[in-house]
Amino acid sequence: ADLVLETWDLHCDRNGQEHRTAEMGCKQLVVRRGQPFSITLRFSGRGYEEGVDKLSFNVETGPCPSETSGTSSHFVMTDCPEESCWSAVIQQQDGESLSVSLCSPPNARIGRYSMTLETCTDYQGSSYQIGDFVLLFNPWHPEDTVFMRDENERREYVLSQDGLIYQGTCDYIFSIPWNFGQFEDDILAICLNMLDINPKHLRDQNRDCSRRNDPVYIGRVVSAMVNCNDEDRGVLFGRWDNRYEDGMSPMAWIGSVDILKRWKKFGCQPVKYGQCWVFAAVACTVMRCLGIPSRVVTNYNSAHDTNANLTIDRYVNEKGEQERYSWDRIWNFHCWVESWMARPDLAAGYDGWQVLDPTPQEKSEGVYCCGPAPVKAIKEGDMLLKYDIPFIFAEVNADVVYWVVQGDGMQKQSIRSSDVGKHISTKSVGRDSREDITHNYKYPEGSEEERAVFEKAEHQKKSIGEEDEGLHLRIKVSEGANKGSDFDVFAVVTNNTDEERVCRVTLCARATSHNGTVGPQCGLTDPVDIDLEPRAEKRVPLRILYEEYRDKLTQDNLIKVVALLKDHQTGDIIVAVRDIYVENPPIKIRILGEPMQNRKLVAEISLVNPLTVPLNGCVFVVEGTGLTEGQLVKELEEPVEPQAEAKFRMDLMPRLSGLQKLMVDFESDQLTGVKGYRNVIIAPRPM
Repeated sequence: ADLVLETWDLHCDRNGQEHRTAEMGCKQLVVRRGQPFSITLRFSGRGYEEGVDKLSFNVETGPCPSETSGTSSHFVMTDCPEESCWSAVIQQQDGESLSVSLCSPPNARIGRYSMTLETCTDYQGSSYQIGDFVLLFNPWHPEDTVFMRDENERREYVLSQDGLIYQGTCDYIFSIPWNFGQFEDDILAICLNMLDINPKHLRDQNRDCSRRNDPVYIGRVVSAMVNCNDEDRGVLFGRWDNRYEDGMSPMAWIGSVDILKRWKKFGCQPVKYGQCWVFAAVACTVMRCLGIPSRVVTNYNSAHDTNANLTIDRYVNEKGEQERYSWDRIWNFHCWVESWMARPDLAAGYDGWQVLDPTPQEKSEGVYCCGPAPVKAIKEGDMLLKYDIPFIFAEVNADVVYWVVQGDGMQKQSIRSSDVGKHISTKSVGRDSREDITHNYKYPEGSEEERAVFEKAEHQKKSIGEEDEGLHLRIKVSEGANKGSDFDVFAVVTNNTDEERVCRVTLCARATSHNGTVGPQCGLTDPVDIDLEPRAEKRVPLRILYEEYRDKLTQDNLIKVVALLKDHQTGDIIVAVRDIYVENPPIKIRILGEPMQNRKLVAEISLVNPLTVPLNGCVFVVEGTGLTEGQLVKELEEPVEPQAEAKFRMDLMPRLSGLQKLMVDFESDQLTGVKGYRNVIIAPRPM
């Protein structure tokens, strides 16, 4: 008699646990490449007989599967599986039920697969569609190109659904919480759909699907699809001009899930609006979801060098005001993604972290994407390697030269350049602290190696050390530049010589935005002449008033202070610049009760209005993977008066046990993008 398949079980739950995909919900089978998964086949009437029945499987992915493209495979049940191709092995037989272990090669194409079972007895055959599954990259498998050795790193960079993103300025670094949520409902489907609507797929479906075994290729596609600058139905619309009324302000987001779901809901229309950390965080979610270890990285004083000469020229007048517009910019910080993968396409030595930058800045091979660029190649100044090394090299190494345009139109170069590429930061593994990874990108300043790298990159460093200056100028900030308060900044002048010096100092403060665009003035001193004894130090103060900056600050909360010093002896002009972040008030989060899985939990969330005016249209948005179902939005009925507290309680029902982050964003007419979070340890439900 023929062998007839009655039912089958893909063991979504158990396979999901073993493949670390269980948190994606078990509506479908999700497995990682190179790792076996088991299914059970139940036949009717009689069981499988070895030697009599032949069983084989077919797996296929993409719209035009073929063996030659690696998108289709036909394989028979065997006793000695080969690592390099798909295989099926009998695990055990129990009457009419047969349990089979299937395994993909560690370089298989990732994506959605359909699977067919073929039975054959005495040359009579039947074929059964036994379901679909999704195959992901596997950082746990030593043969996978995304293999990562350390389990704690894999937990942070693949499995962790929340994190911290560093913002602020190089003198005032702080972090905001972010909900990556790569295993939340529907996110996997959205990420796979992103691959299917990318222009490379639409141009040549067969070639696109056959390249999906390569994380380099996938990274490049994701980097292009997170922005919408190529009319490619990308996820986010970038905007930097402080006019966000017809969408969400980039400062308001606290997670990627909301963004990706909106994108899907509106038929893959770009979501308004993103800036660098939003682009980077969404790309990080997509890469982690597909199984590629990834992290968001922040570079302080990031140069955007449009003409690639590694020099950024800024022109100011004698009051410290910007004289001419320049496309070259210094961002107070810029975020990108690092993803972990081997680079078999390059010479040895470039495996490991690769930069991907989805923020639309410059085109690469005709498309707004950037990377993957090996961090090692940036450090070594290997400009010709793929992809986009010169642009990223400039972001961390360009010189900034200030030119002072004098009353008579003469230009004088300031002798101290500012420092680009400082405190490159990412969240530490397993802890809420900052890891400084600048040493991965550059050799120590002034070292022999740095000189050699700059020679290779044809970069003459224009800046000189502080010790070469007779007079030294820096800007200090008094404690507490808090929104709603006045605060002081000082130009600090030091005489490093053994003789008396006379100089003139001016300070100017202007509201500025995160990408380096300078706005209206909010503070200015008259020029002050000072005499300096040998080796002495003097301060020139500038008080910055809340009533002056209140209506000029953008949502970036930044004020750029420029100090100019003219040395009467030498005629030299020195410029010092500092970005000051005006701090939002803290959000307090209290957890009431014993946090336990599937049991109600109460969170009390509050914020004090630090301003001299009431806050209108106050909204709290709360989310946290495993703690909330999607987002919880609380709109306050009443305005919050000056110095009054906005406070409310909400019920949570934690789904997952372990350490989770509850994240809060607060919006109002006068205070925007205020962030807070709290770690909550959820006890597992007693069995």
